[in-house]
Amino acid sequence: METPDGRYIVVRGRLWRKANPNLPEAERKRLVSQLMSARKAVKEAVGDEELRKARNTVDAAKTCLGERGPVWWTDGAPDLNRHLASTTPYAQWYRRQAGDD
Repeated sequence: METPDGRYIVVRGRLWRKANPNLPEAERKRLVSQLMSARKAVKEAVGDEELRKARNTVDAAKTCLGERGPVWWTDGAPDLNRHLASTTPYAQWYRRQAGDD
């Protein structure tokens, strides 16, 4: 499920930052392709050096997509990436989604 402001998806109760929706579509597609290739390289890595390089490529793609690094929104709201939704300002919304409210 996606938060009302479109900044995060919730997976197993945890917030995960979404990609920057302001990226041009061609750039987003290129970065997603790079990310998928890098994730495959992580799985296929032989040795520590290959694994480190593949993980660095994953991190770079995620940063360019806006999923890591500086936030892509401009209203000064904090980055809550990887926080439990139930412990953030999204808690009430999350409880309603889960039917606990």
